[in-house]
Amino acid sequence: MLTSQQLSHFQSELQKAKEELEHQFQLNDNYGLEDGHPHDAVGELSSYDNHPGDEGTELYEREKDIALNEHSEYELKNIERALDAIQNGTYGKCIVCGKEIPLERLEAIPQTLYCIDHTPDKTVSTNRPIEEGVLMPPWGKFNFDDSLDESEAYDAEDSWQDVAKWGTSESPSDFVNPPDHYNEMYIDSDENVGYVEDYENFVGTDIEGNYRYIYRNEQYEKYNDVLEEENIMTTFGDLPRYEHDPYVEDENDDSDPRH
Repeated sequence: MLTSQQLSHFQSELQKAKEELEHQFQLNDNYGLEDGHPHDAVGELSSYDNHPGDEGTELYEREKDIALNEHSEYELKNIERALDAIQNGTYGKCIVCGKEIPLERLEAIPQTLYCIDHTPDKTVSTNRPIEEGVLMPPWGKFNFDDSLDESEAYDAEDSWQDVAKWGTSESPSDFVNPPDHYNEMYIDSDENVGYVEDYENFVGTDIEGNYRYIYRNEQYEKYNDVLEEENIMTTFGDLPRYEHDPYVEDENDDSDPRH
């Protein structure tokens, strides 16, 4: 049971919150919703000469203002109901079960008329836009391909990579290991496109597969550097470089205990 001093305290807090919300509505014209069209807020007469991106921004801001206004109106309505409950002598009791609302809950949410078990705000909606149910893989929700499940089809990952090549909102400072070039900012930027092995970038033949030739380009130099650094003969092998007969034992091997 709340004391008269506690009731006076909560009444003062609720009245103060009500006046602040009403003053806010007056200052921003209910978040600008008093204007008939978003153009009124930016001084535009028409959408004819506006970029679609600008129109999208204005639409987003309008939707956000509607949501904020609804939230503030809902809060104001709850405050007014709580003030009425104080006048009626029912404040501090759940209007569903009639039990006392804990003082800690009233301190945190003075406008509440429900206990924690019966609050209507406890349920969080899980409804999602219908478009998310339609846009299923490979063009909806997706994970980047890994080495075990590499998709050969042109999917959402490939689409993102093609777009990301032209730049993203990330900068080198956003990475633990900053890339050397802005074209390497997106995920799997070093992925082979149009070929499987790296050497296919510098090895060529004629249309019949004859007259093999090595084009000593930048890819060729990178390929050789990797082999030198790892001391291997191929990127998919583990044989030491320049080993002539890797599968033949040396008869003069002194390490053999039989000699």
